[in-house]
Amino acid sequence: MPYRDLTRTVDTDMPVFPGDPTVTVEPHATHQEDGYRVSAVECGSHAGTHVDAPSHTEADGRTLDALDVDRFARDAVMADCRGRSPRSPIGPDALPATDADLVVVRTGWDEYWGEGTYFDHPHLTPEAAEFCVEQGYDVAIDALNVDPTPTDDAPSQGVPAHHALLGRGHLVFENLTDLADLPRRFRFLAFPLKLADGDGAPVRAVARYD
Repeated sequence: MPYRDLTRTVDTDMPVFPGDPTVTVEPHATHQEDGYRVSAVECGSHAGTHVDAPSHTEADGRTLDALDVDRFARDAVMADCRGRSPRSPIGPDALPATDADLVVVRTGWDEYWGEGTYFDHPHLTPEAAEFCVEQGYDVAIDALNVDPTPTDDAPSQGVPAHHALLGRGHLVFENLTDLADLPRRFRFLAFPLKLADGDGAPVRAVARYD
């Protein structure tokens, strides 16, 4: 059974949500000086490919360490939402109704990783997020955010999709990559670091399929 890594490599100065902590990966100990290697890693809890726990946007939301580990293994369905213009909305009509428990929204925006355009990704409308709740879906996306990302040229519009999803106990996975040629249905595995009181954490996201 094939596996596909859908995860961004954690590296110094990788793209992050505006205002979030920057990422650094630096040598702490080396073979030459210490006889072994240790890296010092500094990042925010939502760096790279990560999961948002309900407590990310909801004051009374559950934290990562309160969730069972099987919560991060999902039966996924792909929604092909490519070909859209920057900052365009994705409505419920673009999403499938199935018996899956996670929808993977493929925007194609992962190709802009490291470019300014990456921040101008398509996004879910509040209605699309509500549709996902009605279907029982968690949501994953190959973009920085399920909501519009604020920039100098685009003021914040808040996080209505996050509130709709996380406020009902659903999970959000962001910054996926390498979705090309995956089947429409597959098993999605994305296990986070078990951070105490975690509002989110990096994951190693993997697709498993026939």
